[in-house]
Amino acid sequence: MSEREFDLILFGATGFVGRLTAAHLAHHAPDHLRIAIAGRSKDRLEAARAELPPSAANWPAVVVDASDEEALRAMARSTRVVVSTVGPYARYGMPLVGACAEAGTHYCDLTGEVLFVREAIDRHHETAVASGARLVNSCGFDSVPSDLGVLVTAQRVAEDGEGTPGETTLHVRSLRGGLSGGTIDSMREQIRQMSQDAQSRRTVGDPYGLSPERGAEPAGSATPKGEKPRTRLDGLLRKLPFRQDAQTGRWTAPFVMAGYNTRVVRRSNALTDWSYGRQFRYHEVSDTGQGATGAVRAAATATALGGLAAGMWFTPTRTLLDRVLPKPGSGPGQDSMDNGRFVMDIETTTTTGARYRTRVAADYDPGYSGTAIMLGQSALALAEDEDQLPQRAGVLTPATALGEVLVQRLRDHGFTFQVERVRD
Repeated sequence: MSEREFDLILFGATGFVGRLTAAHLAHHAPDHLRIAIAGRSKDRLEAARAELPPSAANWPAVVVDASDEEALRAMARSTRVVVSTVGPYARYGMPLVGACAEAGTHYCDLTGEVLFVREAIDRHHETAVASGARLVNSCGFDSVPSDLGVLVTAQRVAEDGEGTPGETTLHVRSLRGGLSGGTIDSMREQIRQMSQDAQSRRTVGDPYGLSPERGAEPAGSATPKGEKPRTRLDGLLRKLPFRQDAQTGRWTAPFVMAGYNTRVVRRSNALTDWSYGRQFRYHEVSDTGQGATGAVRAAATATALGGLAAGMWFTPTRTLLDRVLPKPGSGPGQDSMDNGRFVMDIETTTTTGARYRTRVAADYDPGYSGTAIMLGQSALALAEDEDQLPQRAGVLTPATALGEVLVQRLRDHGFTFQVERVRD
C-alpha cells in the first residue's frame, strides 16, 4: 500500500455529511496524509473544496460515479483507505465495497442498513479476509456509541473479574439533533426492499441477522426476558411498544436506531468469539421520563415511529412523506448543529450479579457534526493507526476493527465513554 497515490479518499464529499467530514479532516488530519475527495461532478467537488480550510486547497478532486465499477476499482487501487458517505448504500454502495475488498483497501461508511451489510458479508467478507482489507460499516451515530459503549463495558467487567455482561440495555437519556435526509433515504430504501421480498423481511427481523454464524446464536429472543407477567393485563401491557420500568418507574419507548444498532453489537460479540459471553442479551430504548408526562411521551414516540414505518411501506403514503421529510444531502443550519447533543447510558448485570453503567455522550449533533467526527476519526484510525488496531480483516464493526483506538480518538474530541460500577 505504501506505493499507492493516496492515503485516504473521501467519496461523497459534496453531500451534507460529506462536506462536514471533509472539513473535519481538513482541520485534524496530519499534514503528511495524502487526501483526495471524490464524487461524480468535478465542478461540485471543486466548489466543496473551495469552502474548506487552506490545508485542503491542494487535495485532488477525483471524478467517479458510484455506478462505474471500473472507475471504482481504479479508485480503490489508488489509495490505502476509502471513506464513503454515498447512500443509500443498498442502492449505490456494493460495487465500492467489492472494489475495496479485492484491492486490499480499507473502507468505512455510515450505513444503517441491515440488508446492505448482510449482503456485503455474504459477498465480500472472505475476499477481504484474503486481501487484508478492513471493511468497517456503521462508523457514525449508527453505530459507534452503541458498539464502542458495549465494548468498553465488557472490557471493564473482564478487568474486574466479574464474568461477562448478561442482560444489557442502552437507554437514550437525551437526544437533540436533526434527522439526516440520508438516514431517511436509507430507511425508505430498506422498507421498499422489505415490502417486495419475504426473505428481506426475515433478514431484517432476525435479531442475529448480521451474525457470522447464525446457527451458533440463540434461537429465541435477543432482548432481556425480565420477570414473568403477573396477570393477563400485565402480559398484554408488556406487548405494547412502550412500557414502564418496574424498578425506576421511568417510561421507555422504542429507539429508532435500535433495530440496526443491536445487530451490530451482537455481530461484534460473535466476531470476537463471543467475548461478551453466551448469556449476553442486548437491546436499546429511549427514556421518556416518569409519571403521566413520561407515559404520554412514550406513547407518542412509539406511535410516531410506527406511523413513519407504516407510511413508508405503501407507495401512495411514501410519496406523501417524501414531500415533507428531509431530502438526501440536506441538513440543518450551524446554530442547530451547535445545540446538538446526545447522552446514553448502557446498563448491565453481569453473570456474577455485578451491575455496571456506562455513559456515552457528546455535545454534538448526533446525525451531523457528531457523525462527521466519528466517521472522520474512523478513517484516520485506518490510515494512521494500522499497527495498533485489532488484527482482523473482512466485513467488520467499529468495535472489532477499531476498538480502543477509536475510543481514545473520540475522547480526544470531547466524547465521553465512562464506565462505573453501580453499588447497591
